[in-house]
Amino acid sequence: MKKQLMFLSIATIIGLSGCGNNASQENHANSNKESKHEEMNHEGMNHSSSGEVPKGLKEAKNPTYQVGDEAIMHTDHMEGMNGAKATIVGAYDTTAYAISYTPTTGGKRVTNHKWVIHEEIKNAGDKPFKPETEVTIMADHMKGMNGATAKIDSTEQTTVYMVDYTPTTGGEKVTNHKWVTESELSTK
Repeated sequence: MKKQLMFLSIATIIGLSGCGNNASQENHANSNKESKHEEMNHEGMNHSSSGEVPKGLKEAKNPTYQVGDEAIMHTDHMEGMNGAKATIVGAYDTTAYAISYTPTTGGKRVTNHKWVIHEEIKNAGDKPFKPETEVTIMADHMKGMNGATAKIDSTEQTTVYMVDYTPTTGGEKVTNHKWVTESELSTK
């Protein structure tokens, strides 16, 4: 009887240690998924801002969405944006750029970041930049962005909007978010 009890105890310990390893592997896998998810959703992005706009940025004369209007966002710059109801805080006519850059603080290269506007580029001048042009960013949407050298991935002449919204995933209200383009908004 003692041998059977001892065998049962050893079997239980081995079984439990196996579960522990699976749980540890599962937690590690979930941790990796979360890290990748955070990278995709621009961890470190300043969701809210002071509402200050860059020097020289002009208000849109006839924007589709007026200040105070509500619109639905159809973009996934960050988790919780897609499908969220946004209140328009500002509307500006400019050129918006998707950019790729390496943060000045180090770390992985950020690719296809949307959006930096013409007025947030050092020595921008009057003419829009073409794709593949190398520029210096003067915006702090994300940690390590201000002063970074970036490559223009794409360009869009559009009205950009500063918006307030509550993420669809819950959490605090985001105020003065920069920037959402007109094509990323709709009334439904």
